[in-house]
Amino acid sequence: MIGDMKNKQPIRGFSKLSRNEKLKLITERLGSSAGFEQSMNDHLHTNHSLQSKYFEFSENTLSNYYLPYGVAPNFLINGKDYILPMVTEESSVVAAASAAAGFWFSNGGFHTRIIGTEKAGQVHFVWKGTPEKLRDFFLKKKRILIKELDPITGKMRKRGGGITRIDLLDKTQEIDDYYQLDVGFETLDAMGANFINSCLEKLAITFENEIIAYPDFSAIEKEVEIIMAILSNYTPGCRVEVLTECPINAFSEIDKTLSALDFVRRFELAVRVAQMDTSRAVTHNKGIFNGIDAVTLATGNDFRAVEACGHAFASREGQYKGLTRVEIHNNTFRYILDIPMAMGTVGGLTRLHPLAVQSLELLGNPSAEMLMKIAAAAGLANNFSAIRSLVTGGIQKGHMKMHLNNILNHFKATDEEKEKAGNHFQDRKISFHEVEQFLNKIR
Repeated sequence: MIGDMKNKQPIRGFSKLSRNEKLKLITERLGSSAGFEQSMNDHLHTNHSLQSKYFEFSENTLSNYYLPYGVAPNFLINGKDYILPMVTEESSVVAAASAAAGFWFSNGGFHTRIIGTEKAGQVHFVWKGTPEKLRDFFLKKKRILIKELDPITGKMRKRGGGITRIDLLDKTQEIDDYYQLDVGFETLDAMGANFINSCLEKLAITFENEIIAYPDFSAIEKEVEIIMAILSNYTPGCRVEVLTECPINAFSEIDKTLSALDFVRRFELAVRVAQMDTSRAVTHNKGIFNGIDAVTLATGNDFRAVEACGHAFASREGQYKGLTRVEIHNNTFRYILDIPMAMGTVGGLTRLHPLAVQSLELLGNPSAEMLMKIAAAAGLANNFSAIRSLVTGGIQKGHMKMHLNNILNHFKATDEEKEKAGNHFQDRKISFHEVEQFLNKIR
């Protein structure tokens, strides 16, 4: 849908146009077919009140992009039974989560603990002078810097949150004259992005003013340059651990061709490979985020921030590694995921998107800490199912069976053809080519 751009100028004031005006302009400018406009209209919500709310979530919204909303039952987390909401387009993710949850439900479930809940942000600045002199100034003014944030942090402090620390970081070895104010935050049940950014921007102003007014600084030393003030989505201080454990013999029926001991040996080796081989580690961790992302999306949280943080954490030792580990002691198998993630149950879309509200209700309106535990359990469950498939019959057998409907829909199969295909491929290899051949044969 690329039009001839010769002699065309940038579009001005696009956001101020009505939705219909935007559609008309797109059609005229890019030569899009009438089918584009029709498709945009077809996916609008019939409830006008809801649709008005969706229009306000993001800019230049023309329609809705639907993703399947599914649930995975049988998640036993710290002794409590959960049904997890999962939003994902990928075949077999919900099935894999459900299968793992069912297995572990009968073997003790998922055990979780919060390692920490501190989030962070930085004021980045350039200052010319000796680090020792800046350090002395910072220590003298630290209390004032925190006090000036009281109007912003007051309500959060009353609930038990607020600023947890402010540190001055000398980064002059990496960039000349570059420093950071590194700030820790406790935001309780809020993900806290707006709160953190508001605090940092106010801190930057106060810090600059205090430097300018400081009598012991020379004229050059008073010329601080604030580059930016922004939260970090890397939150190693906001972490959750989830584990499952059972006797090795609990895997005796996991695969007809392997003994329980052989299955555990192969499983543990597969996880070790992800610890040392980056190519495998990326896919290994993607399997974890299949589950985490699905819960994060369903609850209106920021899956991009959660993923970015997890991948950075996987690289914290200088090499990208798998995020899970296996421990085997006294004939007991233990599978562990330790991962940072910042999630919230108040603020943002968590209380604006109707399905996010329903998701949180389905989970019993959890705290942010509990939601971290639930999402982590989903991640470990999906990863467990993936490794189990890989070291036994292979990943494609189960995945392609779930993917069959997508292939049939690609070929516009009728309900009757889908039923025949389902019967035909019950015990057969499923591939795009094989399905195409089968449909050609019965048509």
